[in-house]
Amino acid sequence: MTVAVEAHDLYRFYHAGDDETLALRGVTVVVDAGELVAVTGPSGSGKSTLLACLAGLDEPDGGVVLIEGQRLSRRSESERAAIRADRIGVLFQNANLVEHLTVGENVKVAQRLGRRDPRTPVRDLLTQLGIVDRIHAYPSQLSGGELARAGLAVALANDPALLLADEPTGELDQASAARLIALLRARARAGTAVVVVTHNAALATEADRTVTLRDGWLER
Repeated sequence: MTVAVEAHDLYRFYHAGDDETLALRGVTVVVDAGELVAVTGPSGSGKSTLLACLAGLDEPDGGVVLIEGQRLSRRSESERAAIRADRIGVLFQNANLVEHLTVGENVKVAQRLGRRDPRTPVRDLLTQLGIVDRIHAYPSQLSGGELARAGLAVALANDPALLLADEPTGELDQASAARLIALLRARARAGTAVVVVTHNAALATEADRTVTLRDGWLER
């Protein structure tokens, strides 16, 4: 099985005056292509920090992150951004859409950021996610479930090897959450490594594996 992402001995410290918060304490996680992994744990346990380090949006103070064997950590922000655009899709809880662009335009902008031609045309991607009829709609015109799927379209714009999602069902009703969970599961079956931070029991149940963080430690 191909390893999509591996994080070894990640440490992350935050300082506020004389106080130090240990957000991650030697966390090691390896996720294969086609695997759906749920990251669970109480608020403040380091889940979102871990996701940010895996995405290259935050630099760990110790340890290393590799994407398909390529080092993501200890690089310049521009280098991390280039790797992220090509190989990593990130889905935030409040979606990741530019308000003054239509759904289709949001996906096209994301594709232009990548250095390789996307394998899936915009219309085909939106068809797969069930929102092709909203291709010309603006984010303000979308329902909560449509917003989540449009955000997922942006995250999948460049056919990433790794999809990271931070509480993707947190603001959705039960039906919309179930549909998004099914889409994440389908993406994993198609070969993408999917890592989801969640408090949603249904999503955790759908995962191939669950890892739990508590006070920055990975529970064994």
